[in-house]
Amino acid sequence: MTSSPPATRVRKLPEERRAEIVRTAARIALEEGLERITLRRVADELGVRPGLIGHYFPAADDLVSEAFAFAAAGERDTLMPDAEAGLPPTARLAHFLVRVGGDDYVDLGRLWLNARHLSRFKPGLGAVVRAQETTTRNALAELIADGVRSGEFTAEDAMGAALHILVTVDGLGSYSNDDVPFDHPAVHDMALRTAERLLVLPPGTLRRSI
Repeated sequence: MTSSPPATRVRKLPEERRAEIVRTAARIALEEGLERITLRRVADELGVRPGLIGHYFPAADDLVSEAFAFAAAGERDTLMPDAEAGLPPTARLAHFLVRVGGDDYVDLGRLWLNARHLSRFKPGLGAVVRAQETTTRNALAELIADGVRSGEFTAEDAMGAALHILVTVDGLGSYSNDDVPFDHPAVHDMALRTAERLLVLPPGTLRRSI
């Protein structure tokens, strides 16, 4: 009777390993907070030595920044998916606002609160937060501009409208750390009503467009 040769561990390509590290750190950030990202914690999750994580990220703060960027970009892609690019602007805006205010994005709201707080003490993270804010702001402003061009929206300043809507969304997100969410009928459609008022849409238009 012959025994099988011992399995050999397949060494991952550097870019694959680095991507795996960032994905793992991003998951930890969304589930537990950016403070929980350490080289040892990520190493334990992947079953490797901390020195391997340090080889790719000698400074833990760099991993924290990249993990946040990965999580924020990934979540934005699900809020404004490319697959919906062909939908009318009204429907795209409605889907975005309903999603961002839904239960599935509570962890994202907490992550943004966490990142903005920590960015006061971590300049690298602060730069990443500002870059992600700019990308989201520009994407929403372009969506609104599309609606103005198609005649669905009325707005003299698409960027100004985008800023107003995002400030409302961020304000609602400030409740995401509450164990018992603040519940009032006015809260449920606040972002939708704000957008309708800014873009001169009849009340209820966005909810009906989903």
